[in-house]
Amino acid sequence: MLSQFDYVKPLVLDEALDALSHHDDTYILAGGTDLLIMLRHHLIDAKHIVDIKGVSELSVFNFVEGEGLEIGANVVVNTLVDSELVKTKYGALHDAAACLATYQLRNRATLVGNICNASPGADLPPAMLIYDATVKIASKEGVRTVPLKEFFTGVKKTQLTKGELVVSVFLPDPGNNDKSVYLRQTRLKGHDLSTVGVACRIDGEGKAAIGINAVAITPLRLNALEDALNAKGITEESVLWASEEIKNHIKPITDVRASKEYRLHMAGVLLKRCFAKIM
Repeated sequence: MLSQFDYVKPLVLDEALDALSHHDDTYILAGGTDLLIMLRHHLIDAKHIVDIKGVSELSVFNFVEGEGLEIGANVVVNTLVDSELVKTKYGALHDAAACLATYQLRNRATLVGNICNASPGADLPPAMLIYDATVKIASKEGVRTVPLKEFFTGVKKTQLTKGELVVSVFLPDPGNNDKSVYLRQTRLKGHDLSTVGVACRIDGEGKAAIGINAVAITPLRLNALEDALNAKGITEESVLWASEEIKNHIKPITDVRASKEYRLHMAGVLLKRCFAKIM
């Protein structure tokens, strides 16, 4: 049996922000793929739920040439999978979206919900981190924007405070000749959580960017490794070096999905495979 809670479904953003401001124990419902599990298993005691699916401002999915792509809080993951623009402009994000969960769940799960859940092993964050994504956060006090790499603060923890709501995520326009890919290792073929997931990008100027999940308390952008790799130039030899060096930039643990040693090994393997696809 689900816990007893008050339920409201606002139709405009201001109403949603007002509803969020009143109580500490208020939860946001968009896709609900994480929230409903927590409710069913009594992992949270929700007294108030704000359903934002009716707020049209949160359904934005808009790309402006030379600026970038804005993805609203109500945009489901299958929208990314079905988008030729995402497939062409943001290849790694398309790859990550396509391997997330099942088709049915992707019709409910949202990109914004995926980052707000703040799982260290989430598939979408590495593919957005390599594009310098930013997060637009609103409350009754106003709007603020933070880099995605600063949004995560720990396992299942983010910068969000009482009364705040993620309105959208923004990815800058990568321009021409940009290539990226996301690959992951799982225990099973098909629907499973990542053991390790790596996103790699080479931009139009030939510079690399690397994102990774499931090897630290948050998804990571490996800036120091990128800088060293870019200083060497992206070649087969330098990528081979980076596939070993990556072990010095991550801190995986042993859990039910994999050992620390296996994650260290697979991080290097996946990095090599990623660059082999985009070089």
